[in-house]
Amino acid sequence: MQSRGFTLIEVLVALTIVAIALFAGTQATSALARSSQRQADLLLAQICAENELAKIRLARQMPPVGETSGECQQGGRNFEVKLQVRPTPNPSFLRVQTQVNASANEGQTSYGILQISTVVGRY
Repeated sequence: MQSRGFTLIEVLVALTIVAIALFAGTQATSALARSSQRQADLLLAQICAENELAKIRLARQMPPVGETSGECQQGGRNFEVKLQVRPTPNPSFLRVQTQVNASANEGQTSYGILQISTVVGRY
């Protein structure tokens, strides 16, 4: 009399296939979560950069040439904002570059998220 069932090898092959499929699904889910976090960071960093450029425009005077840095908090996250003001060949204009970095947590280094440049003219 022959019993009908699966051999140990068949069960192990099926379990291996299921394990590989679950691993691939986990990797895809993890990639989607990282992408979503990156998009959120990019949006919040853009708000910080645009706020800094809006401050310069609203001041209605030429900013001093040089570099400044400060903190920006958006969406419960802290960002480091670096502002570089450089002269242009035309003295009536200045080039303003804003770089937003993610603030470093303890034991981590900061990383650049966004850079925006514009030209500011005399009012």
